[in-house]
Amino acid sequence: MALDPDARRLLDMAASMGAPPLDTMPVAEARAAVQAMAAMLQPPPVPHRMRAIDLGGVPARLYRPVEAEDAAILPAYIHLHGGGWVLGDLDGCHSFCAEIAATAGIAVVAVDYRLAPEHPFPAGLEDSLMAVRQVVEQAARLGIDPTRLSIGGDSAGGNLAASTCLILRDGDGEPVLRAQMLLYPVTDLRMQTASYAIPDADGLLTAGMMRWFRDLYAGDVMDWRVSPLLAASHAGLPPAYIITCGFDPLRDEGRAYAAALAQAGGSVTHVPYPNQFHGFLFMGAAIAAAGTAIADVAGYLRNALR
Repeated sequence: MALDPDARRLLDMAASMGAPPLDTMPVAEARAAVQAMAAMLQPPPVPHRMRAIDLGGVPARLYRPVEAEDAAILPAYIHLHGGGWVLGDLDGCHSFCAEIAATAGIAVVAVDYRLAPEHPFPAGLEDSLMAVRQVVEQAARLGIDPTRLSIGGDSAGGNLAASTCLILRDGDGEPVLRAQMLLYPVTDLRMQTASYAIPDADGLLTAGMMRWFRDLYAGDVMDWRVSPLLAASHAGLPPAYIITCGFDPLRDEGRAYAAALAQAGGSVTHVPYPNQFHGFLFMGAAIAAAGTAIADVAGYLRNALR
């Protein structure tokens, strides 16, 4: 399968600029580079309403459709951004969150969890759990229906979402989630799958970057909270929508997680994009297929949260 022409043009443009790989930069410079790329590759946000909120000390943004009345109680999707637990911020997923809120007709809560290396594992996971619990506690104030919640994220955010679902499943009196949206997620930090051999020139995420992220974030990669594929059981988890990309080191572990959930009796919708690379969903200004993929994500959430 050939890489999508839009994706190939983007890779060729990046190569012509001669920028060093992110994993060779100081963390601050890598963060600035990712922020600049996100600003260039995101499409303009659709009309939306957004405000900053505090979830028990965890900063977040609340998005609502423009047509939703102030008193309207909406189902909600809690989003955890990608970036290898080291990079990324709420600006990088701004257009995505606005689009999901508008298209699905729901509230979207984007969580600004703590990043490594300043705050390695389990800080980001703790913030994700706090965010879910606080959305439930503050539901009336936020205009959210606490019985119609979902969670998800891209890449490292998908990892945090999957681990959050596992922890909530095993706790007493924890919030119940109706769906988990795992967008090309990290599920196995042992990094031993065949897709790690995909040539660096065929994607924006490389095996070297993943090793860098792992070393900055995680300690024991055998800990299922870091590698949720290694959990003892995948039964009793929320229905999952899982995206994988053909040109992505994370492709095989995403497929494996979908298989593990299905084998445990869960409801799984696995949507492969064989001609895309990691991160394409947030590059709609350059990759036309991103718009259709986001619309499909929003459609799934709209139906799951009815």
